[in-house]
Amino acid sequence: MATGLVTKHRVFRFIETATLPDTRLILIDSDSDVIFGMLSSTFHELWTLSTCQYHGVGNDPVYTPGDCFETFPFPEGLTPNIPAADYADDPHAQKIAAAAARLNELRENWLNPADLVERVSEVVPGYPDRILPKDEAAEKELKKRTLTNLYNARPTWLDHAHRALDEAVAEAYGWGDDWRAGGLSDDEILARLFRLNQERAGIGN
Repeated sequence: MATGLVTKHRVFRFIETATLPDTRLILIDSDSDVIFGMLSSTFHELWTLSTCQYHGVGNDPVYTPGDCFETFPFPEGLTPNIPAADYADDPHAQKIAAAAARLNELRENWLNPADLVERVSEVVPGYPDRILPKDEAAEKELKKRTLTNLYNARPTWLDHAHRALDEAVAEAYGWGDDWRAGGLSDDEILARLFRLNQERAGIGN
């Protein structure tokens, strides 16, 4: 999966292994819906905004792995160094994966809706199908369908999908009741994540 180095919205997206990314993309070596879900959650977004650098006229966040990814305290037992198969039966992992897969499905359907595109099988084995606009009008519309534009608009269905994902991630931390009760402000989330970060680093012990 990948995210932009400098971007207004911290969005992660799965990419095909055959893709050759440029230097403006940060790659995360995982195809796990669980990892995708945690990185796409409000918890990780808040953490990155507190640890990242900022760049350019728009003062956009810069995602640096050493500051934003490696310091992020993932829920216990669901860290990226653990093979996904090891937590496949974990109910928290299953709930995150289901919510993450749904978010990804909804976004991909919006980016490339069936009424605007046709999928053509690639002649080279192992490569993904090509997604082509059905006509000129479709091509014009598809140019507007970017993740940036989607998150700028933030339609209700997208907000609901993220809320479901955030609840699943909160439960994995053991904070589900507080989340549902509205007791987790941005500051409180950051404070709890920071304490986890310090505990795991052995600071103050």
